[in-house]
Parts: sequence; C-alpha cells; structure tokens
Amino acid sequence: MIRLIILLVFFNCHFSSVSANCGQNGVWLQVLGSGGPELSDKRASTSYLIWHHGKAKLLVDIGSGSMLNLEKANANINDLDAVLLTHLHVDHSADLPALIKATFFTQRTNNLLIYGPSGNHLMPSTTDFIRTLFGHNGAYRYLSSYLDGSESYTINTLDIPIEYKQAQTILESPDYQITAVPTHHGPIPAVAWKISIDDKTIVFSGDMNNDNLTLGQLAHNADLFIAHHAIPESATGAARNLHMPPSVIGQIAADANVKQLVLSHHMLRSLAQLNNSKVEIRKHYNGPMTFANDMQCIEP
Repeated sequence: MIRLIILLVFFNCHFSSVSANCGQNGVWLQVLGSGGPELSDKRASTSYLIWHHGKAKLLVDIGSGSMLNLEKANANINDLDAVLLTHLHVDHSADLPALIKATFFTQRTNNLLIYGPSGNHLMPSTTDFIRTLFGHNGAYRYLSSYLDGSESYTINTLDIPIEYKQAQTILESPDYQITAVPTHHGPIPAVAWKISIDDKTIVFSGDMNNDNLTLGQLAHNADLFIAHHAIPESATGAARNLHMPPSVIGQIAADANVKQLVLSHHMLRSLAQLNNSKVEIRKHYNGPMTFANDMQCIEP
C-alpha cells in the first residue's frame, strides 16, 4: 500500500508539472518544440505558443510533435486566434492537419487565421498549401468544410509577399499587433514575425541566414528574441546559406538591443557545440540568454 501511494504521488506530481500552462497573468512564451527535422534529437520540431492572461492565443510554427506538447500544456485550442508560419518546411508545418482535425471535437466557432509567406517555384504560397491540404481536391479533402464556409468556423489565410524587404503590419487587434518581414532561408520563402502584446514585444527569427539584413530592424528593443540555433559557427555551404551561425545571432541581438535572447531549433550539429556557440554569441551580446527546451515557459 505504501509503495502504491508513493507511485501515485510521483505520477501526479510528474504530470501536473508538465500539464500546467505558463501563467494566468500577463504574457508568456511556451516552447512547444525546440528541435528541427531530425528524429534523433529527442525534441518536438519547431513551435511556440504565446499565452495571454492564461489563454493560448497565438502559435508560431507547428512542427511535428508540437500538438502533443500543446495538449500537455493544457491549452484550449478554441482560444487560438492564429497560426503564424515562418515557412513551410516539414519541421515547421507538419502538425497543422492534427490541429484542424482536433477542432472537430470542440465547440469552436471563431475563425482561425493562418498566415505565412507567399510562394515560389519550390514552395506553394501559404494559401495554396492550405488548399492542397484541406481543399475539395486536397490530401485531407474530408476536412474541406473548414475552407468553404459550411463548418462552424472557417480557416482564413493570408500570404506575406516575400519580394519586399520592409516590415509589414499584418494584423492589429485590441490585444496585439502582428508584424512580418521577409527573410533569407536559401531558396525557401520565409518570414520573421514580431508580436506586440500588452507592453511586450516578442520576435521570432524563423530559419534564416540574415542575407536580407531585415531581422535587426524587426527585433529592435524586443523584450524576447527567439533565434534559431541550427548550425555551429564552423558551418559552411548549404547549411550556412540556410541558417545564421551563433556569431550572427549575437551580433543581431546586440545591435537590436534585445532584452532577452532564446536559442531554439537545435539540431545535433549545433547541440554538440553549445559551449562554443555561447562563446561566439558572448563576443557580441551580453544580455540574458537561454538555450530552449520543449515545454519551457519564458516570461518576456
């Protein structure tokens, strides 16, 4: 009996610590996925959740495994206003069908916004991506009612033009403002996001190498800057064309005067060089810095 009680106490304590949301007051960021496309990093793929006064309001990216962590975070998917996609690589978008299907079992009535980059010869636009998934001729065509207006809510999409280099205000609501700027992720259309909510500003780099030189202006004086730590300083070739090394992250954070830096989207090659990455970043940026883990809660 004593052993059973101990096991029950352990079980309850363990899972209550995982399932609670980040906080009932103010603004919080929760990391639902801190990994990349690998299946050997023991992490969910990229995804971030913004909590506002105890409600899960905004998702930035929705990579594989992130919806399991959304459930563990005790988030109510009916509270979600929007999904903001930095780009359409699998490790940033794969769990979107899981989210849409899950809403069938809820009483959701408010429309869901899905925003992301426009397309090119390698990638569809975000609108075309959603139609390819859920349209009448899509892969999950049995969910097409969420696009044609015949369901209890409708998915509304918006494509962010990638041809421009200026920040664009995408949405203003009573609670928050959403801004996007195109970034350089090799040949893949990509954007970075800024969310201004209450008196806090949170900026998400997404995957990029900073050739566009657009991220610094977006991150200026940000309370929280989430930068993707996908490559070590020594990376060259295709990896360097797709991602920024730690020294560039540190330089952007310093020049933009960000108040707190969070490193995420880890890959095995960058996880093996954490100490070196920290050294390279500290050559430029001396503020608070965190290497993100799944389910971590961070207050801006």
